[in-house]
Order: sequence, then structure tokens, then C-alpha cells
Amino acid sequence: MFSIASIEDRIHEFNKIPFQLYGKDLLLTQEHSVQDINAVLKLADILRILYRNNVSTRCFEGGLAISQFRDMSTRTRYSFVSAAELLGLSVQELDETKSQIAHGETVRETSNMISFLSEVIGIRDDLFIGRGNTYMRKVGEALDEGFAEGVLGHRPGIVNLQCDIDHPTQTMADLMHISSEFGGLESLKGKKIAMSWAYSPSYGKPLSVPQGIITLMTRFGAHVTLAHPQGYDLLPETIESARSNALESGGNFDVVDSMDAAFEGAHVVYPKSWAPFQVMKRRTELMEANDQPGIKALEKECLDQNKQYIDWECDERRMAMTDKGKALYMHCLPADISGVSCEKGEVAKEVFDRYRIKTYFEARYKPYIIAALIVHARFRDPAALVDHMLRRDHRRVGIL
Repeated sequence: MFSIASIEDRIHEFNKIPFQLYGKDLLLTQEHSVQDINAVLKLADILRILYRNNVSTRCFEGGLAISQFRDMSTRTRYSFVSAAELLGLSVQELDETKSQIAHGETVRETSNMISFLSEVIGIRDDLFIGRGNTYMRKVGEALDEGFAEGVLGHRPGIVNLQCDIDHPTQTMADLMHISSEFGGLESLKGKKIAMSWAYSPSYGKPLSVPQGIITLMTRFGAHVTLAHPQGYDLLPETIESARSNALESGGNFDVVDSMDAAFEGAHVVYPKSWAPFQVMKRRTELMEANDQPGIKALEKECLDQNKQYIDWECDERRMAMTDKGKALYMHCLPADISGVSCEKGEVAKEVFDRYRIKTYFEARYKPYIIAALIVHARFRDPAALVDHMLRRDHRRVGIL
């Protein structure tokens, strides 16, 4: 039940966290402290409760949120739009095919030209290994220069909406979901999380979700097990980060080549297909060379390789192996559902049907995570801001 006192308590707890997010981009969760991550989740939860109780959370009187998607998206694209509108920003999508980028305009120019009245730039660039996160940093450097030289009145924040290394808004939404299901971030300590490769009849799925999961969940004392067939490796640096995070947090991190071993006793399972790191490197080289025959040959090679592990499916037998047979199933969606979206895929229809609504709950946190990141980047005192939202008591909808 909504009450002013309960929100005040949440704001008070939020205000006690020693975070440092003002004026900073969110490009990798690994670059921010545990306190920073906790602050994002706390603010996202406050914004969620205010919205669901018809309290306006608009804190911008105009301004743009630039949406730059260099790959396909449904949930993240609409989550970014929802977050911007929640805060009072107008969204403008940067379509590179309709801009001077298509005619060779540089990152430095474009970044400044779109930022005169912009508050945030959300970027998805996950197709090329070694390119996506680097591109986001180039945008940031261009904005730094524009602001320092007085071209820009203020420096817009950048939110990573998925790159080749990480998918921060997804994994923080996942963390918020797990925290809600198990009773807070402290409850993650000792929980076994199985991040497992799963079969898919498609090719070229990014590595960013599994990499983001293993590097984020290990920071909260979880026992994370990464499972994949031989050859389906992730970026080496993300493996090293997960190991060091686990040591620091008192958690654990293991890599196994058995889906059964990962599911055994797990409290959370996250079966998700991805392409091998070496394959993504080759794909990047072929795409940059516009080698269409080479891309088609690589696709066939990878699909044939995937078929060797068609039994890597989250089914009832494996779910029965988890903690009390009731592990929380998670997926960033869309999942490859056997007998529904494909003949054989990542998850059995019966398992997905049982957890389908839970995956919707998992997804619903993302707009609030993105909104929280925007607020943190642009406001020095987010706690005072949400307290003001509560006390001004503006209704989103006049009559309910």
C-alpha cells in the first residue's frame, strides 16, 4: 500500500548511500562502485513506486533524449523512450541512414551537432567485437571537448543500451528482479546463479548479456557458475573481472562445460545463447570488409557447430536439478522457445510458460533503471529531487 511515510523511508535510505554518479556516463557496470549500482537500483525503485501511484516524476521542462540504435531492439528501445518520457524529455532517434553520418560525417561532429539541447544519449552498438564500447567512448570524448570549449551549455550523459562488452541496463534490471524475488541485495550472498549457454537455431547473438551477468552478480557475493560447450568462450577480460569480483565480495565464480553441473542446486538459472568470442571477432572482420560470401560461410559453420549441442536446453529435467526444483528462470527476451518460436531452442515450452509472467516482471524494471541513470547523470542531489516530486504531489493523470 502506498503511503508518504513509506516513500520517505526509501528516500532516507537512498540518501545514505555514498555514490558518485553525477556527470558520469554508464558504459560498464564494472567501472562503478557497488554503492553506485545500489544507488541506481534504489532510485529506480522510488521512481517506479511514484509512477505506479500516479505521482508525476517529470523533472525536465524540455530537452532531448537522443536514441541511437545501431542494432535491432524491442524492450530496450521502448524502455529508453518510456524512461525519457517519464522524466519529461522528448525522444529523437538518430537514424544514421538519414543523417550526414551516411555521407562520412565524423563521430566528433555528429556528437556535438545532436547535443545542443540534449540531456542524454542512449546508444546500442553490439554488432562488432572491439568496436561498440569504443564508439561510445569516442562520443563521450567529443562531448567533453564540446562542453570544455563552450559549444555545449552542458554535457549530456551517455547510457550504454548494449555494446560488445556489457548490457548494463539489462543486467541491472536483472539484479533488481533477483533482489525483489529473494528479499534484497544482501540475499544474493551464497545464492547460486547459473549463467548457461543454450542452443539456438540462429547465429551471431552478442556476448554482452552473459558477460554483464558474470561481472555484476559476482560483486554481490553470489556463487556464479558460467557453463558453455568448449569453444563458446567469452571475452577474457570479463572472465578475469568475474574472478576478481568474486574474491572481493566473498562469492564464487566457476566455469564448467556442463549445463547439468551449472543447474545442480542453482537458485537462479539464466539459459541464453551466444556466439563464441572468436567467431564474433571473425564476423567483425568480415562485416567491416563487406565480405558477404565469407559472412554466409561463417554463418553456416556456426549453425552446424550449434547443432552439436542441441541438447543444451532448459527443460523440466534440468529445472528439477535446481534448488528444491524451483530455481528462478530468467531471460532477457526474446527467448528461443522449443515448439513455439523454433523447433528446438533455449528453453522448453513448459518451462517458459511457467515462468513467462516472471520474465515480464524482470523486463519491467528496465525503464526505471534507465530513468534512474539519466537522473543520476544530470542532477547533483537525486534524493532531494524525488523528495520534491513527492511533496509537490503533481498527478500524472488528473482523475483516476
